[in-house]
Amino acid sequence: MKYTLPSPAKLNLFLYVVGKRENGYHDLQTLFQFLDFGDEIEIEVTENPEIILENEIEGVPTEQNLIYRAAKLLQKKTACLKGARLAVHKKLPMGGGVGGGSSNAATVLVGLNHYWKTGLSLPELAELGLSLGADVPIFVRGFAAFAEGVGEELTSCELKTPWYVVLKPDVSISTAEIFNDPNLPRNTPKRDVKTLLTAKWENDCEKVVREHYSKVDELILKLLKYAEFRLTGTGACIFAEFDSEAEARKVFAQKPADVFGFVAKGQNISPLHQHLHLIP
Repeated sequence: MKYTLPSPAKLNLFLYVVGKRENGYHDLQTLFQFLDFGDEIEIEVTENPEIILENEIEGVPTEQNLIYRAAKLLQKKTACLKGARLAVHKKLPMGGGVGGGSSNAATVLVGLNHYWKTGLSLPELAELGLSLGADVPIFVRGFAAFAEGVGEELTSCELKTPWYVVLKPDVSISTAEIFNDPNLPRNTPKRDVKTLLTAKWENDCEKVVREHYSKVDELILKLLKYAEFRLTGTGACIFAEFDSEAEARKVFAQKPADVFGFVAKGQNISPLHQHLHLIP
């Protein structure tokens, strides 16, 4: 049988860089929330162990593709003798800061663990997924969360679930470039989650991104008269929140015609986990 699973977007509602490790990774404090919008992953379980990608990404060798790597990782970890045919139906932009690739990898891990009946717990899957990327664990665990470390130390949060307008100008941002920039703040004081949740939410990467990418800066300035847009992750997506879908769609209608975007509702439980009736 073929199964179609949601692979949702996420937003970093705030992002602070609180230190840098000797290995080059940065210590963060960030707040994740899911959206009811994202890609879809089609999974067909097969009785032979081959992993087949139905639609590959141009310029990305199969062995480097995150969903292929996720499937092989789970297969090896659990000594599973079954295989799968996998297809991704993309809606999320590449390099947007909304977690497309990480979400895809997590959906494959969670979905195949479910359909292969390999029996790993969500914490075990999250630990496995960390080797694929720092954002993979949040998608595997499936709850809105305050995150520390490189993003893997998660504390669940019950957040309000507003409507969001998410927009992406026509630029591709290198996360490595932003985190290597000498002007990136790296010593924002650490605060406890209670303090952060009641403070004004900001993103330490935004100033650097806006300095490097004029299209992001211009879009934020153009839309400030309608709402307070800010960056998610290292971008290129920006977002603003609204109390109602009608308000969100009214502002969405003001976006420039050449800017990709969508309107979505915040979710504290991942649409993937809702679909599979998993308790995060």
